[in-house]
Amino acid sequence: MPATFIGVRHHSPACARLIEAKIEALKPAHVLVEGPADMNARIGELLLDHELPVAIFSSYRDEERSHASWSPFCAYSPEWVALTTGRKVGAELRFIDLPAWHPAFATRTNRYADAEQRHTSAVERLCELFAVDNVDALWDHLFEIAAPEGLAERLEAYFDVIRGEAVAGEEDAQREEYMAAWVRAAVADAGDRPVVVVTGGFHRPAVMRLSSAATPAAGWPDVPTVPATAIGGSYVIPYSYRRLDAFDGYQSGMPSPQYYHQLWATDAAAAGEALVGSVVARLRKRKQPVSTADLIAARSLASGLALVRGHSVPGRVDVLDGLLAALVTEPLDVRPPWTGRGRLRAGTDPVVVEMIAALSGEKVGRLHPDTPLPPLLHDVDSELERFGVPEAGSMSLDLTSERGLGTSRVLHRLRVLQVPGYVRDRGPSIRSDPVLVEDWTIERVEMRLPRLIEAGAYGGTLAAAAGAALEERFTESGPDARKIAQVLFDVALCGIEDLSERITDHAAELISTTANLAALGLLLDVALGLWRHDRIFGAARSTRLAPIISAGVRRALWLAEGIRGGAAPADPERLFAIVAVRDSVLHAGTLLDTSREAVAAVFERLAADPDVPPDMRGASFGFAWALGKVGDVERAVRGAGNSKILGDWLAGLFALAREEVLELEGGVGVLKVIDELVGGMTERDFLVALPSLRQAFVFFPPRERESIAKALLEARGKHGSASILLRTTADPAVMAWALDVEQRVDDVLRREKLVDLEGG
Repeated sequence: MPATFIGVRHHSPACARLIEAKIEALKPAHVLVEGPADMNARIGELLLDHELPVAIFSSYRDEERSHASWSPFCAYSPEWVALTTGRKVGAELRFIDLPAWHPAFATRTNRYADAEQRHTSAVERLCELFAVDNVDALWDHLFEIAAPEGLAERLEAYFDVIRGEAVAGEEDAQREEYMAAWVRAAVADAGDRPVVVVTGGFHRPAVMRLSSAATPAAGWPDVPTVPATAIGGSYVIPYSYRRLDAFDGYQSGMPSPQYYHQLWATDAAAAGEALVGSVVARLRKRKQPVSTADLIAARSLASGLALVRGHSVPGRVDVLDGLLAALVTEPLDVRPPWTGRGRLRAGTDPVVVEMIAALSGEKVGRLHPDTPLPPLLHDVDSELERFGVPEAGSMSLDLTSERGLGTSRVLHRLRVLQVPGYVRDRGPSIRSDPVLVEDWTIERVEMRLPRLIEAGAYGGTLAAAAGAALEERFTESGPDARKIAQVLFDVALCGIEDLSERITDHAAELISTTANLAALGLLLDVALGLWRHDRIFGAARSTRLAPIISAGVRRALWLAEGIRGGAAPADPERLFAIVAVRDSVLHAGTLLDTSREAVAAVFERLAADPDVPPDMRGASFGFAWALGKVGDVERAVRGAGNSKILGDWLAGLFALAREEVLELEGGVGVLKVIDELVGGMTERDFLVALPSLRQAFVFFPPRERESIAKALLEARGKHGSASILLRTTADPAVMAWALDVEQRVDDVLRREKLVDLEGG
């Protein structure tokens, strides 16, 4: 007996009802379902008494490729109904598609990627013909809220039109041939008994043709297995309606899962009523005013729209349009999301956002206790128990103790795996003062289990999984020095020693291609900081950091010599990069393959080049000063005395030689020259110079700024509190603006001879 083929749209209640009725009527020997064939030996595990939705999570990782994908199931998924109804009538159940980690799925994160998303021309013509906005509204109009009579025939015609417009790609062709081989084997095994085949509607015509094109085969097709050189497999995980929603980025199936759940459990009329009720309840919970009159208006508008659109009862879009018209009185900046597909756009009206959230629902699946879990979860539970990490609460960790450091590493490994519920409130961070205590907040989060199962794709232990996740982040960073710096710091926080060497070697190679001096400075600063000070995390004096420091200095010198641009504003990030080069030369010179003299020569050239921005010239002079090559400091400061560049030049000098400035005659030598230059400026020039001067002195901490103020008072023979000079009753920028306004007013008064300012 030939097989019965049913093409479906994934997560369609109408298709699920059709399948349930067909299987109950035929009582087939085999029910074949589009799904990962590597789960066939574990279908019993999938059909445990889980609380839906759940998903099959499949992963694959080797040196060439990493892949993860999800195959979700909810109560109204046609594939789920095929399995449960088939089991009820005694049929043998099999998935017949290639495993989701197979190269045929390399470009997808979800196996149920709808054909409509990949082949849109026919759908666009159908939408125009039926005067609807998109495929979801079209589908509701044709199938979900339409009369059930003739549903099978309408589905076949619809999918024939879709497939008729598209040529299957190589990946689809490979999958369809594999599914057809399972159908041939099932038909041969069933003899005179029926076989029911459930696939995506796009694949149905091809699988039918391929199944009948060859002689039925004896024996089932081989199921591809994960190579011994790779890590991968499939597990059942909890899922949620939010992740299932097209408005939240889900690539296939239907939007608004809570609505379709109601449609499956009841009927279209009741689902529409439930939709209105859930939206109103959610808005009122958010303190949004929704009156009884608004509710009556929304229902009346939905009914009127349904009548105009030829619907016997209001459908999803009818109800949404009715609610929108009744509840949103202001013009919309963004079109309603149900007129398209994909994630909500920025600027969507808040009421509309709440409407979409109400339709999405908050249902989260839960696994049966007997569900097998990947090894990672057992290792995580063991590590959390070993270090006494509570299920919920707070922890303060002493990083100088072995236990505190071990606990910190466990929590950081969970963090880099993006396991929810573990939040660090305080602790070591990039470019911060050393912190020897970490504070963590731990919460119970429903999505912790699915994320841990998904993280199992990275490895069987917490250390291995975190290491693989960090290595993946590092690979994705490319030559972005900022991202490399963060990965390097996270490697230290996680204490993953074997990964550090691989990352540092490769990072040194990537440094040679980076073009961003500021980002490179951050990476160099992190590497040098770990090498100099990191006794807590075990990186101090580590030889594995030497290639990064050496390559970073070499590349920074090359980038610095290429900076030109005249009087550009001071760039603090760029200056911090030069500070990192200075510190590398001063504290890690033995690691460098560039001599101290060669480095000094670069900055001597930059300091004297008028085409170099002022902050870089000042920094270059300060760099040479920090290396002990002191020139004529007073002459250099006077050379930068122009009000347009003085502050920027000083910013560079103070960034690189702050301590040297303070040590030179207690700071009075340099500051006396600056005071003289500023005192000789006109008010207009002073206002021009003020913003950059303020930025320059930021490089001194508050205590040192007070010392400078005290020295200036003494140099002028004044007595008083230096700290008062650092505190003003108004914003200095506002004061400068006021001085400028007064000067302009005075100029106008003089010009118009309205007042004799000199004579009072």
